[in-house]
Amino acid sequence: MIFFSILFALVIDHFKPMRMSNPVLGAVRALADKVETWFNAGHLQHGRIGWFTLVLGITLPVLAIYWVCLYVNAFLALIFNILILYLCMGFRDYSQYFSAIQVALIVGDEVKARKLLAEWSGRDTSAMETPEIIRLSIERALLTSHQHVFGVFFWFMIPFLGPAGAVFYRLAAYLVRAWAENRDVQHEAFGRFASRIFFWIDWIPARLTAMCFAVMGNFEDAIFSWRNFADRWENKNIGVLLSAGGGALGVRLGAPDEKAARVVSIDISAIDLEEGETESQPGEEPSVRFFQNTIGLIWRALLLWLLLFLFFVIIGWLL
Repeated sequence: MIFFSILFALVIDHFKPMRMSNPVLGAVRALADKVETWFNAGHLQHGRIGWFTLVLGITLPVLAIYWVCLYVNAFLALIFNILILYLCMGFRDYSQYFSAIQVALIVGDEVKARKLLAEWSGRDTSAMETPEIIRLSIERALLTSHQHVFGVFFWFMIPFLGPAGAVFYRLAAYLVRAWAENRDVQHEAFGRFASRIFFWIDWIPARLTAMCFAVMGNFEDAIFSWRNFADRWENKNIGVLLSAGGGALGVRLGAPDEKAARVVSIDISAIDLEEGETESQPGEEPSVRFFQNTIGLIWRALLLWLLLFLFFVIIGWLL
């Protein structure tokens, strides 16, 4: 059931992408804003209470409905799985930004590329040069593919959770952006718990995705970058994803003060390098041709996940 749920959800998302402006996401945003208003009194414990109230308040009903569907009919559970996965992914809508930025840069329209990237990333891109636009676009594509596809798949596969696991992961990921990275509350204690707990929720999925990127790309450079450069990001999970993804693609990712990537500013000349470590990441400076390489890497990693799912399904049938 897991394999077919994922397969059908991907097919539906491909032909009819879930929009960021969909009413379900709009309702979650409104509810998150209300919970933040109700519970945010400037203390860490308030953020913890608000997080559990919102996440469990949505996840537990989904879990109950899933169990009821399983009890009634397996086909009904399959339909419910597909629906929830379709609502949780929505990667195709974000990938349209990536493709549009690529086209704009190919035709030399940097103004349009900056505008699209600003809409996508929610940050000021007016002073960005072409390499910066490309770098940030690739980083966001890798992170988005992980949080909207691979991370969702991992939690969906947890036994007895199914679609509730997918909802749990996507809610946790969204609350980091809404509470921990929001300009109004990012410096307050309220948003810290959302960021801390999501780090552990995403710890295993991030490394599995990074491993998929390495296997389906330049394995040696990906592992080298993972080992030597992941800790130069403030968020180690993001550092693992982007360092491995950049190594797999053969492109240098990460820059000081990069909000989307949360990169730590480091004076490389002041670092005592360990034996065998180089001062710079392997790979080339970002260029337009890496857009297509990024898309190819993501789809190959997705194919690897599907093949692994199918393998376990076949093994289960044989046993």
